[in-house]
Amino acid sequence: MEAAKIGHKAAFDELSRRHAKKIFHVAHRITRNREDAEDVVQESFVRAFIHLKSFDGRSQFSTWLTRIAINSALMSLRKNWRSREVPMEERIEPSEPWHQQFADPDPSLNQEKRFAKHERETILRRAISRLRPRMREVVEIHLQEYSLNHTANALGISLAAAKGRLFHARGMLRRAMKSAVSSGRISLS
Repeated sequence: MEAAKIGHKAAFDELSRRHAKKIFHVAHRITRNREDAEDVVQESFVRAFIHLKSFDGRSQFSTWLTRIAINSALMSLRKNWRSREVPMEERIEPSEPWHQQFADPDPSLNQEKRFAKHERETILRRAISRLRPRMREVVEIHLQEYSLNHTANALGISLAAAKGRLFHARGMLRRAMKSAVSSGRISLS
């Protein structure tokens, strides 16, 4: 970090390499579009490089970089909205969180239960993608197994605001799941 701050390109390249996948994942979950997410990653690293000297170390580098990526992704959404571009729906692969993508499937589940579980996860992901951006970003960061405190810091909001947004998002997600159950699209078993 110190070497990158004084201008060593190789040190910044190493920091970028270490955090590229995470930043892409954050950007993709917000933009829901691979090309936009790739643009956000590039823009985030450029901004981080430009402002690296102002990084004071009060938070972790990954938190600081994640906040830059979130801001860049939200600006990308605003720009697309203003220009009336409608991103094509694309399926987010893999369907499990990135840290579980290579885990073996649960052997206790038969094929039908695995399919039902996959359907529930798909409906939940769609419901998350339909949340308002401020609620969605709290949910997405918190889903990466961060504490609410870390989530609030990453977003630059108070802990109370993060709790409030998460509370309202959970209510909306709960209603979406209940709607899916009542319409017969999924079962709880």
